[in-house]
Amino acid sequence: MIKLAKYLKTEKLKTIAIPIFIIVEVIAEVLIPVFIGRLIDQGIEAGRTDLIYRYGAIMAGLAVTALFFGIFASRLAASVSTAFARNLRQAQYENIQTFSFENIDKFSTSSLITRMTLDVSMVQNSFRMLIRIAFRAPGLLVFSIISSFVVAGKMGFIFVSVIPLLSFGFFIVMRGAHKHFRQMFNKIDHLNLVIQEDLSGIRTIKSYVREEHEIAKFDYAATEVAQNAIRAEKWIIFNNPILQFSAGLSFALIGWFGSYNMIYHGFTKGQFTNVITYVMQVLFSLMMISNVFLFFVISKAAVDRITEVLDEKTTLGEKEEAIEIVKDGSVEFRNACFKYQESESKMVLNNINLKIPSGAFVGVFGGTGTGKTSLVQLIPRLYDVNRGQVLVGGVDVRDYKINAVREAVMLVLQKNVLFSGTLRDNIKYGKADATDEEIIDVLKKAQAYNFVSKWEKGLDTWIEQGGVNVSGGQRQRLTIARALIANPKVLILDDSTSAVDTKTDALIREMLRNEKPEMTKIVVSQRIASIENADLIVILDDDGINAIGDHQKLYKTNQIYQSVYDAQKKGVNNQ
Repeated sequence: MIKLAKYLKTEKLKTIAIPIFIIVEVIAEVLIPVFIGRLIDQGIEAGRTDLIYRYGAIMAGLAVTALFFGIFASRLAASVSTAFARNLRQAQYENIQTFSFENIDKFSTSSLITRMTLDVSMVQNSFRMLIRIAFRAPGLLVFSIISSFVVAGKMGFIFVSVIPLLSFGFFIVMRGAHKHFRQMFNKIDHLNLVIQEDLSGIRTIKSYVREEHEIAKFDYAATEVAQNAIRAEKWIIFNNPILQFSAGLSFALIGWFGSYNMIYHGFTKGQFTNVITYVMQVLFSLMMISNVFLFFVISKAAVDRITEVLDEKTTLGEKEEAIEIVKDGSVEFRNACFKYQESESKMVLNNINLKIPSGAFVGVFGGTGTGKTSLVQLIPRLYDVNRGQVLVGGVDVRDYKINAVREAVMLVLQKNVLFSGTLRDNIKYGKADATDEEIIDVLKKAQAYNFVSKWEKGLDTWIEQGGVNVSGGQRQRLTIARALIANPKVLILDDSTSAVDTKTDALIREMLRNEKPEMTKIVVSQRIASIENADLIVILDDDGINAIGDHQKLYKTNQIYQSVYDAQKKGVNNQ
């Protein structure tokens, strides 16, 4: 919680005011037993009605004071904890936006969602209790013990002897329960992953009639969460018995020594009543502290997980004087080597050497697992090479500001995402100030306007999350339009016309060749027809680049290209 304290800076004054209000509340509560004792000894025992009224009025005033300052402190605590949670979520989200794909791979999507929602809510609730009780309970405890020493002398040592026993018990409980709560949160991550996969793949599940299988998988994940919670609760249940034992021991000792002092040392009824009241206040303080320990145990696991996200640094460093302008769309790989994990023994891409002039139309072809997507993801610096260089505009991508190279290099994936919102909003994602005329123009270029123009609301048509209310081919064309409106220097289509028909694919290819001659176009495709007319075709295999050349050269000299081309051509002719 100390590491996260900086996220309270927006609520600094309120955070300072809370302990002040609580101290006033505690002082008022601690003074009430003093006047109870005086009321008994000086008022009731002496038959002084005037003192009974006076001390009664003072106690009522103290009670009202404690009430109002307690309300103020609670309201401020609720306000501060809510702002604290907002700041934590904001800080995590902002840091996640800086993550490279490598950072994101380290955490699962479901885990990041859990950390920003459930974990933060857990910390928020714990902090609200902590900031209220952390000052009130110790304050009430200390003032009550001091007052008991003042009123009852050595009897105050009874409290001092009980507190270490209670603290040791709480420490054992906290230590035993923490690891199980940590495991429970990890299991919740897995549970959320199961839910996320099932909901996103619900059509596939129903198509294969796998509902029972998915229900069993969910049941297993939910049971694991419950079992870890039960293990943690087996430690937590000792919390109340420890507290009750300490309370019973305190009352027994107070009753024993208090009675003895009343008989032999002139201990008054008012003093004895004072001590009993302080016992109640001390025990109430200890009960609150035990709740703080309980919430601390639960929230510590959440705090650790939140801190992991906040402390995670992007693996894509940026130089202080990084270049902000990409000169042109030329792309070059120099002995580039890449693997996703340092622990992996084999490189996904090994010693890639490739030079693409600005404005060229380049096709990338290869079998599954040959690293086509990995290759193009290095260009906008979604990952960094392990060895070698990737240059755009003649400059190593690591020398640019990250935003500069990504604005210059637009990557359209096969499964690119549309966001919930209007079609206009989705296209403007590529250019925030785009006009309707510009949007219509890129829709036409992407062969999307023919179906958009038939929609009743046109550009105002609502797109559901992920674009589930449009077909796969329509979604691909809309994402191509979104990339085109950004007017990048390098446009990469990673198998992003796989869901469109051959005629539409041909029209998109023609557009790419004729439009924006200065723009470099890189098309990754399993369909040779999509890259047949490229200026340069790169063929990848498991060992890296197998061959480079145009269609005529590769058909004559490369067996892989020739066999695949003939097979695909034959398949088309037989249709």
